[in-house]
Amino acid sequence: MPSHTTAPFPADLLAAKKQIREQAQSYGLDFFPVIFEMCDWEQMNQLAAYGGFPTRYPHWKWGMEYEKLRKQHHYGLGRIYEMVINNDPCYAYLQESNPFVDQKLVIAHVYGHSDFFKHNLWFSQTNRKMMDDMANHATRVRRYIEVHGQDAVEHWLDVCLSIEDLIDPHSMFLNRGPTESNSGVQPKREEQLVTKFKSKEYLDRWMNPKAKLDAEAKKMREDAAKMRHATPPRPTRDVLQYLLEHARLDDWQADVLSMIREEAYYYAPQGMTKVMNEGWASFWHSTLMTKHFLDSKEVIDYADHHSGTVHMPPGGFNPYKIGIEMFRDIEDRWNKGKFGKDYDESDNLGEKKKWDKGLGLGREKIFEVRSIYNDVQFIDEFMTPEFIEKHKFYQYGRDPHTGHLRIISRDPVRIKQTLLYQLTNMGRPFIFVVDGNYANRGELYIAQKHNGQDIEIKYATETLKNVYRVWQRPVHLQARIDDDMILFSYDGVTPKQQTIHDELPKPAHMVG
Repeated sequence: MPSHTTAPFPADLLAAKKQIREQAQSYGLDFFPVIFEMCDWEQMNQLAAYGGFPTRYPHWKWGMEYEKLRKQHHYGLGRIYEMVINNDPCYAYLQESNPFVDQKLVIAHVYGHSDFFKHNLWFSQTNRKMMDDMANHATRVRRYIEVHGQDAVEHWLDVCLSIEDLIDPHSMFLNRGPTESNSGVQPKREEQLVTKFKSKEYLDRWMNPKAKLDAEAKKMREDAAKMRHATPPRPTRDVLQYLLEHARLDDWQADVLSMIREEAYYYAPQGMTKVMNEGWASFWHSTLMTKHFLDSKEVIDYADHHSGTVHMPPGGFNPYKIGIEMFRDIEDRWNKGKFGKDYDESDNLGEKKKWDKGLGLGREKIFEVRSIYNDVQFIDEFMTPEFIEKHKFYQYGRDPHTGHLRIISRDPVRIKQTLLYQLTNMGRPFIFVVDGNYANRGELYIAQKHNGQDIEIKYATETLKNVYRVWQRPVHLQARIDDDMILFSYDGVTPKQQTIHDELPKPAHMVG
């Protein structure tokens, strides 16, 4: 792979960068210091293969990703214009072969990203020195390779990377309490609330027979005792953390898994805010370029490249397009006062179309939105039926007879709901540890919390096999497939699945 020696920054681009930075700040953007580096196309592809970081642990997936990017570039199937890293300082890379107008566009785009990284709530708990920590991870993995061998460490990385999504992105903002029951403190004794009917004293022995009350109280004590020793004490979404605490791992294996978990948490906010982040950066590169930094000879090239960035064919999903149009729509609505009770309750379409209270609150509103929302909240609150109709964000499907795309739904509720399903948890299933000692056999029971989307069986089975390699004892996955509740199991030999029935032992906890 190519080296990381970067090209010098041209003087005219340095001057443009300074002007763009100052103009961006004048609009209210506030970003980390940004370090721009010039790269050739090979270096750009290498950095992209590494996820934007110059140093990563050795693994075959980086080479595979680099080769894919190299072929895309070679055959004209795609090129990388920029990369920017959430870090303090923020690192960004420019491809030296890009035209001058593209470099200016990318610089403006990067300042939008850096502002978003710095101020969006969902990035507030991320590691701002991840550039250093990625290099430290690489050093530690190389030491383990020297001791345990390339094959053993790479195989373990394969296992860890296959389950890296099993984290709880919201846990950084919530105090869910101790992960283990008791935590060394005995719970207070609670009164046993047996079922006792009101009755006259002389009828009490028939209405509330002592044997029945005693049996019920005994069962409640047994259930309470069972729950006191249940692990985890409640359904736990951070599966990786639970495995780190309870799986029988060698120290080096636990350290590698903890690195993968740390990196997964670093990347999680980017997945949760893809539409907003790209929309925000595109909004500002569009504003800065069209109002301040386009020469007349650059207009056509800029329009061509910008339109290519935000193009979204029917039935497609382009976060740049959706994000920029929604920020523009919010700014326009809050400038004109197209929100609130009076506007929402108006049935006069002509009046609503001409509605303009001259409030001028748009710029303030979009800065507020970029600070506190993620993609799901953003779409849910601000994608209006009028917006969907204006931009023709309809649902499309293939005609079974002609194979052509056709509109299958114009219903804004259905369209928005479908989009929210795709974005919720970044389109991945919600998985919880519900029992770490299933059937009192030390088996791990994880369960899907169904949110309207079924899991794919082939991926569930392969994931279960890799969870087994970490847990080293039988593992089970409960999931809803169509209308049936299915239990997938793997004991290290043969994967099995069965419909869940009453005779099966129940896990410590249940999730819907």
